Amino acid sequence: MDFAFDARTEELRAKLLAFMDEHVHPAEAVAERQRAALDSPWLTPPIVEELKAEARRQGLWNLFLPDAEYGAGLTNLQYAPLAEITGRSPQLAPTALNCAAPDTGNMEVLAQFGDERQRKQWLEPLLAGEIRSAFAMTEPEVASSDATNIETRIERDGDEYVITGRKWYISGAMNPDCKIFIVMGKTDPEGADVRRQQSMVLVPRDTPGVEVRRAMRVYGYEDHYHGGHAEVVFDRARVPVSNLIGEEGGGFAIAQARLGHADQPHAVVDPAGAEPGLG
Repeated sequence: MDFAFDARTEELRAKLLAFMDEHVHPAEAVAERQRAALDSPWLTPPIVEELKAEARRQGLWNLFLPDAEYGAGLTNLQYAPLAEITGRSPQLAPTALNCAAPDTGNMEVLAQFGDERQRKQWLEPLLAGEIRSAFAMTEPEVASSDATNIETRIERDGDEYVITGRKWYISGAMNPDCKIFIVMGKTDPEGADVRRQQSMVLVPRDTPGVEVRRAMRVYGYEDHYHGGHAEVVFDRARVPVSNLIGEEGGGFAIAQARLGHADQPHAVVDPAGAEPGLG
């Protein structure tokens, strides 16, 4: 069995290793000094934008996305060794390449299941690294690794959905640049098929009834570089029905597609990408 990397992977590894040595590692101390001077620990140090600009210039951008229309078109086998390299500077490198969770999985969801309007409004600025996002699945009262257990309600009221529930360990939600939540809840809690009870909707952060309540600690610390892990409350937050991703009852299948693919390269080889509580 041949375990050698293919030519494209070798080329990208060489470029990425040089980028890490020439730009990322020297920026680590700069980022720490800048962060100490910011008004909030959740703000992003200015050096990160410089790294992002250089990564885009070198073609080291959106490497995680297998869809060639939006990303690099790499397979997981090709991307995994690149993610391992970015894991050598988990505070800076994944974000610099626009390959940081939870945005990676969210972009894949929008690319694969979003409609044209949703991709225009939310996927395009995420692909450009202009905003951040969060995936709101995990809940405090149930074993959310089995998404059939979630209790958040998504109820239709005319041309709107009303979202009520409490989520926690929501990766990235403390970052002020986090502008959109993909929220998983039940649209049909009494449905006969427990895997068709759930749906996913897009909920902008500034929606009335959305409260990012507090940061939560993971293994005793708060992850300031990646927007932390937050408790988020949805108190009858209303969004248009057009914010539904895919179809009603399709949320569980979308979650499997997202978590099965998006977490594999990150959680295995990139500590910056692992999402506590799976979202």
